[in-house]
Amino acid sequence: MSEEILVVPLLQPAEGTPPVIDTESKFKGALTQLAQGHGPFAVDAERASGFRYSARAYLIQIKRNNGGLHLIDPIPFGPGHNLFNELNALLNTDEVILHASTQDLPCLRELGINPIHLFDTELAGRIAGLPRVGLGPLLETLMGVSLAKEHSAADWSARPLPQEWLTYAALDVELLVELRDKIFVLLEKSNKLPWALEEFASILKAPPAPPRVDPWRRTSGMHKIKRRDQLAIIKELWIARDRVASEQDIAPGKLLNDGAIVELAIAASVTKKEFEKALRPLGLRARWLENLPLWLSSISAAVALPEDQWPAMRTNADTLPPIKLWRDKFPEKYAPLSHARAAIELIAQENEIPVENLITPEHVRRVCWKPPAGATETLSIPAVEQALSQLGARQWQINLVGPALASALLEREPLPVPEVAVAEVTETTPEEG
Repeated sequence: MSEEILVVPLLQPAEGTPPVIDTESKFKGALTQLAQGHGPFAVDAERASGFRYSARAYLIQIKRNNGGLHLIDPIPFGPGHNLFNELNALLNTDEVILHASTQDLPCLRELGINPIHLFDTELAGRIAGLPRVGLGPLLETLMGVSLAKEHSAADWSARPLPQEWLTYAALDVELLVELRDKIFVLLEKSNKLPWALEEFASILKAPPAPPRVDPWRRTSGMHKIKRRDQLAIIKELWIARDRVASEQDIAPGKLLNDGAIVELAIAASVTKKEFEKALRPLGLRARWLENLPLWLSSISAAVALPEDQWPAMRTNADTLPPIKLWRDKFPEKYAPLSHARAAIELIAQENEIPVENLITPEHVRRVCWKPPAGATETLSIPAVEQALSQLGARQWQINLVGPALASALLEREPLPVPEVAVAEVTETTPEEG
């Protein structure tokens, strides 16, 4: 029987919760203290997702061994402030530790913080094969401490920030350096450290995501929309909502959520009475009525559009068909995909790494949908490896899955779909009462 790990709640930073840094003199003092420390920097950021339109940082937490723990309010300084430039120069003297770095890097870069050496504890945990990679579970598993997460969805744009929120934020970096060291050892022992380092470098050099084409098409609940005239209403409402949300720096869903937009599109509500009727099943909210004239005028404008100006049901020609259609409609594509999936699943199990971290599933689908020239006639491993590289796969991923994927492209018959075991039904005699 394995020994049960005693988990102790982590309630306060060892040196207490520091005061918020909101003046230049305090910021300069923090820089001096951090410069006197040694080793990597533990960094975290708090945003106001779900409350604000922007994804800006409303609190920056930094800790370094012998360099103190610091809570910086970036709002009084703003992006590009010379003190953030100084902080960035200091951070780039060593490694920056972030948990789930792709979430925080954009808001840090907006301020002028651009790490050049990264260790992502969340991604490292995945590559190491740990089953639960949230910060809390990792600290419990590897450090024997637990974190309270009751303020994870708080409105960090509020001022002043409550003391308990500050303590919560400080604890996110309190043991991040020690956690990094624990995972580093696991990666070294499993010979996966080069994989992790390649992933971290890829994150840092990745260009910013390009603006989405027709972002209104990502409205939740779009599967209910069956007609182009309804799409026109979705588009007009989404654009109107986005404009107001941007101007007021408020989360769009607080003005009118996606579910409401879809129901309004289906009902084509152009009067207040129709508007309220359409949204009553969702629980009509007073906030939705604050911009009622704008919503109604947007719907009316969409309804008045001639048919040739209605949006197409689909516009992205680069989008692959849904996987559920491949077996029946594209069997010549599905056959190699079924073999590729099975082979990659086995490789993932052998290496104790999630499939989605071993290789991006979209990369596999695209190679199976449009194989490199000649790769369906002969075992063309170099051509497949080049295709994966062009899609953005890292070299360690290519080395692991390239040969198996090349082999799968030669398959003409799909793997059989496992039959679902049917539980035997045993007749029982009701107990006599």
